[in-house]
Amino acid sequence: MEEVKRIVNELKSGKVKPIYLLTGEEPYFIDFLSDYIEKNLLPEEEKAFNQMVLYGRDVTIDDIVSHAKRYPMMAERQVIIIKEAQELARTIDNLEAYCKNPQPTTVLVICYKYKKIDKRKSLYKTIKANGVILDEKKLYENKVAPWISKVLASKGYQISPKAAIMLVEFLGNDLSKISNELDKLTQILKPEQQITPELIEQNIGISKDYNNFELQNALGSKDINKAFRIINYFSQNPKDNPLVMTVALLFSFFSKLMMYHSLPNKNNAAKELGINPYFIKDYQLAAKNYPMKKVSGILSKLRDTDMKSKGVGAAGVNDGDLLKELLVEIFN
Repeated sequence: MEEVKRIVNELKSGKVKPIYLLTGEEPYFIDFLSDYIEKNLLPEEEKAFNQMVLYGRDVTIDDIVSHAKRYPMMAERQVIIIKEAQELARTIDNLEAYCKNPQPTTVLVICYKYKKIDKRKSLYKTIKANGVILDEKKLYENKVAPWISKVLASKGYQISPKAAIMLVEFLGNDLSKISNELDKLTQILKPEQQITPELIEQNIGISKDYNNFELQNALGSKDINKAFRIINYFSQNPKDNPLVMTVALLFSFFSKLMMYHSLPNKNNAAKELGINPYFIKDYQLAAKNYPMKKVSGILSKLRDTDMKSKGVGAAGVNDGDLLKELLVEIFN
């Protein structure tokens, strides 16, 4: 994200390079930057003759080079954006000759999603020498909630930590999906309104009471009745609450709880665990309820449940029964 900001700031200040390679596993940042260039680099009146969007499946490298070498019409520069450039993976190396001596009045934007051009190849090195490379990895899930807060803050909105976690739990680390949902929220809410779990439930449809985050809290505080209410809801709505996701999130929680137990100095626990300080109280409470030996047993049971959910040693057992069995083991 910081690299995206840096590139945008350079573009705003007029520091424009002839080649931009936007690559990596995270398509959101590639789309964000290519959209920014498409909307902002040329004045509106120049776009008709000097801006072109091409798709990798429809063009050859020769086509791209031919377009890139032409001169802009009554303008300082032209912009050529190649979307889905990973479709050209077999021939992309043939672009190296152009990249060694790019047309100074052309801005060539190469959107190479989901894959990476080998950094050891001369094409990558040539683009790095003459242009800009954005290479973004997917955000780990524990980094997505802070990212949500930053994105909303840049638009003048605030979100509660719990509401941000609900979005991550429901949408995972798919930044494009999350961004779409945030856009919906910012269109209907005023900036002075903090985005809360209640607003998430009303406007996105994620239950504020029956979700993995609330199940985690119920387990941490040993609230047996609440935990069983939640898993009964999960059993009745299995498509919205897949067991594999529940087990993964609980495994993450109890793994961090094990780490919390082992910390010699718990004053810096939030940073060590990679969590928002707002949630450290949940781990403090859970640590009182589950000693280290018990946590170790729970992690073992979670591994066993994960295997059973995939059909290993539990043929014919439904997910609801596996969850009930898991909770009985955790609370005993």
